[in-house]
Amino acid sequence: MIKLKYQMIIQWSEEDNCFLVGFPDFPGQKWRTHGDSYEEAVKNGTEALESLVIAYQETGEMLPEPSINKVA
Repeated sequence: MIKLKYQMIIQWSEEDNCFLVGFPDFPGQKWRTHGDSYEEAVKNGTEALESLVIAYQETGEMLPEPSINKVA
């Protein structure tokens, strides 16, 4: 498993009746996946983030700097 230090936002959506998962460090990635339970959202989010990082690496695109590492 890849060690990732990117933020993963999990938010309940009444409209969609599920937990939405987003990655604010990745431009254009408002909501990337979801889950019916919080645990499922975490699992799906982790898998989606790993896939997103792999896709960036395969295309040679620079990964965004994780905001967790940025100094305010």
